[in-house]
Amino acid sequence: MGSLSYSLSSEENQEQKIDPNKLKSLFKCQQKYLNNFFEKLDHNQTQKFAQTLLNTKGTIFITGIGKSGFVSKNISQTLVSLGIKSQFLSPVDALHGDIGILTENDILIMFSKSGNTEELVKLVPCVKAKGAYLISITSVEGNVLMGMCDMNVHLPLERELCPFDLAPTTSTAIQMVFGCTVAIAMMDAKNLTKEGYAANHPAGRIGKSLIFKVKDVMKKQNELPVCKEGDLIMDQLVELSSKGCGCLLVTDDDYHLIGTFTDGDLRRTLKASKEGIFKLSVGEMCNRKPRTITADRMAVEAMAKMEAPPSPVQFLPVINEQNVVIGIVTLHGLVSAGL
Repeated sequence: MGSLSYSLSSEENQEQKIDPNKLKSLFKCQQKYLNNFFEKLDHNQTQKFAQTLLNTKGTIFITGIGKSGFVSKNISQTLVSLGIKSQFLSPVDALHGDIGILTENDILIMFSKSGNTEELVKLVPCVKAKGAYLISITSVEGNVLMGMCDMNVHLPLERELCPFDLAPTTSTAIQMVFGCTVAIAMMDAKNLTKEGYAANHPAGRIGKSLIFKVKDVMKKQNELPVCKEGDLIMDQLVELSSKGCGCLLVTDDDYHLIGTFTDGDLRRTLKASKEGIFKLSVGEMCNRKPRTITADRMAVEAMAKMEAPPSPVQFLPVINEQNVVIGIVTLHGLVSAGL
């Protein structure tokens, strides 16, 4: 008995490994099943479905149970990100009060592989009583939902990738592909621009790169490390270090930009001049042809300009049309802004 226990324990502790040939074979099978979906999808039916969604005056609600529920949530969130009114509706919660959100102007889409999901079938008469338009998206022919709804879309499914043809793997993949593709078709029909898309993603990197301008992220006025070209370098060390920009902006009395002097320039000058640095002015050692940018340019353009050849820089003076310094944008500031 003790020997048997030891044998079982050893088996449990054996390392499990993925067979690379089996994995490759599974990907090929999945590709075959997805190709079957693309080849057999009824595009007239899909066109009617997409146009119905585009024409709706209300909200596009999407529902499903289990894995189809997760797909429904994802597609709904995709629509919302494109500026299309949509919301996931839990079928269980709908039967316990949440159906009150539906109106006669709305559409409810039901995702179900079998089309016989009990919770969805129970929901149908309740949705019809609210006057909402009902669409089922199923894969099994002759199912219950397709006979109860105002419209049915058939998603061709050869079989699941699961060896037992049970676990929803291929069916959920084609649901996701179908829903997201229709969402992009609606995006195209609504002529959504990059700026419009960015407005729906203000906190994301995509949104920030399309929304934020240099004027939104630059340091201004008393934050600027400004000095005159006749100022001695050693007299400007506090200004160079205290403003956190790693440079001095060298200007004339009217704040026209003359050049820049960086902490790198300070090190190089000290190495070359040694004690002679005490007599040198900023203007003698500054870069008189620095990279600059205007306040109305996109912040992402400022970052690209900083990283451009021949060597990257950590800041850009911001000037107006008269070459007057109005700000400074730093690489640290852009990164902190999420760009």
